[in-house]
Amino acid sequence: MTIDAATEYARGNNSSRPDPTLTPLSRRQATRLVHLALSAAAERGLDLAYLGGGALVPADRSADNPMLGLSNLARIVAQFDEDHWPVLVEDHFDQLLEQLRHGPPTPPTDPERELIQRLVPRDALPADWTADRPDFLPGLVSVPSTTDDGIVTMFLEPADMGITWGEAERFGLANLRGLTDHVEHVEHEGLQVDFVTGTPFAASRALVLDTVLRESLRVDHAPHGVLAAVPARDTLMLHVIRDLSVIPALGLLLNVAARSHAHDPGPLSPEVFMVTPDFRWFPATTLSPDYTPLRLSSELETLTKVLATSELPRRS
Repeated sequence: MTIDAATEYARGNNSSRPDPTLTPLSRRQATRLVHLALSAAAERGLDLAYLGGGALVPADRSADNPMLGLSNLARIVAQFDEDHWPVLVEDHFDQLLEQLRHGPPTPPTDPERELIQRLVPRDALPADWTADRPDFLPGLVSVPSTTDDGIVTMFLEPADMGITWGEAERFGLANLRGLTDHVEHVEHEGLQVDFVTGTPFAASRALVLDTVLRESLRVDHAPHGVLAAVPARDTLMLHVIRDLSVIPALGLLLNVAARSHAHDPGPLSPEVFMVTPDFRWFPATTLSPDYTPLRLSSELETLTKVLATSELPRRS
């Protein structure tokens, strides 16, 4: 029997497949979210349409209406039963409209006290704004921002505040160091992984990792470094390397980081990194030429050899 693919799709037989844009929702769930979002927008006087691409756009291109992304909203609603989605979408659009009523954000009046550095995916920003900014980690740049009542605003033109990029970054890092972490210590089969969570700057605390280790984890010195991951904006994952348990710890971090990056709002990177005692960041894994499973990076492989030697029994 021959089944026409277009007919099969039209009948919804592919509705359970992952939506290619609004992850981690299925196609059916993505369709429902778009319907809820369009209804909420219309009720608030916004004439928007969904043409794909994960965003609502002005139905009339000449109209002065905003473009509203749905990617993070998809990740938020995915954590709840669908019965709760209408309320979540309504609240989301209420917050968006409140922000729009205030107009464009104004630069901080006291950048030295207000700016906070934040990790942001390079591809989420206009290319010409970040062309001269180096990556902190592959694909991630450090951007000065402010926070007001839970709303984070980025400022990509420090000159508008009368300061240079260098000054903005210095102010932002100093204020980032002053934040307080919420840390959860998780034990799993004898391994400890520390989760820094609870704020929109949790992952960005990787920029001041020395402060996190010293003040939040009470680790004055990590002689072998740490494993670290920044899967999403609200999460920094750490494992202090002490012995060869770094290998199973790496497997655990890779698994959790991949899931967080795929499902949590504000995805950053699914990778796990090895951070040396002097705070240089290296990939913890590398792809094999034939695309077989991941292998240890050369830096981590070298470290495991050192750890293996140190754990050999001494000869009497």
